[in-house]
Amino acid sequence: MPKLSRRLASLLGLTLMLLTLPSLADSRLNVVATTGMIADVVREIGGERVEVTGLMGPGVDPHLYRQTRSDVVAMSRADAVFWNGLYLEAQLAELLGRLAQRSPVYAVGEAVPKEERLAHEDYVDQPDPHIWMDPSRWRHAVVAVRDALIELDPEATEEFEARTEAYLEELEALDAYAHEVLDTIPASSRVLVTAHDAFGYFGEAYALEVMGIQGFSTESEAGLSRIENLVDLLVKREIGAIFVETSVSERSIRALIEGAAAVGHEVRIGGELFSDAMGPEGTYEGSWLGMLDHNVTTIARALQGSAPELGWQGRLGRDASHTIEEE
Repeated sequence: MPKLSRRLASLLGLTLMLLTLPSLADSRLNVVATTGMIADVVREIGGERVEVTGLMGPGVDPHLYRQTRSDVVAMSRADAVFWNGLYLEAQLAELLGRLAQRSPVYAVGEAVPKEERLAHEDYVDQPDPHIWMDPSRWRHAVVAVRDALIELDPEATEEFEARTEAYLEELEALDAYAHEVLDTIPASSRVLVTAHDAFGYFGEAYALEVMGIQGFSTESEAGLSRIENLVDLLVKREIGAIFVETSVSERSIRALIEGAAAVGHEVRIGGELFSDAMGPEGTYEGSWLGMLDHNVTTIARALQGSAPELGWQGRLGRDASHTIEEE
């Protein structure tokens, strides 16, 4: 067999050396996040140091979501798994409990202090898990993500802290916008009727009376008596707009509209809100900031308030992802 030339031997040696060195992708944390909201925050705080796989995409209901075989593989191979907790991903709880015995699993929603969690008379032992609807509570989850990433990658502490500080500044600016435009809704119109009880924290944060046809979890079905009671409320309070949700069937909302029409009261759909899932990936509404901006702007405009058509930063409805680097 002929001898390799010195140049070819050198090239082969260099190639082998490069193959054995860790690549940028290999050095990044491999993280799985259950909901889109959590995945978005991990990406924002982690930046290039983290590779994030989100399990639940647009329109997916986390209350009913069951893991697939590929989900189990992804979570088993990940450096860490981030989930909301507080009974949101009820079908995944047992699996994540077993996984936590051998690898890092972070329930970032449970970082919200117990005294700040809302309860429900029908769910005595289960707090409302929809904490991302209120920026002041969601910031606890953001900080929990930061602390978890620092624990996993201490060398990037300064970067994670800086990115968190920048993100929280945006969170506070959006919160200020929400107060400004939602405060313009007249007192008589400050009632938010949605498909299920996902907007309790939102209502408390912005002084809106919130009523969901279903409970905290979409596993519960709205009974006939509940529909009848809400129809009576719509008529008595002269409420003219109710809202559908992207991750929940419109069936109960349609029943409410038909029930009101049967007694001579017209109710229209005020818009489609993001509740348990964000907008399409790669769009502004596919970020937590964008989904909340969309909800705030849609609700304000539908309930006779005043808000710019394109929202907080004039970005609603535009196909542009949002990252800290854009600011």
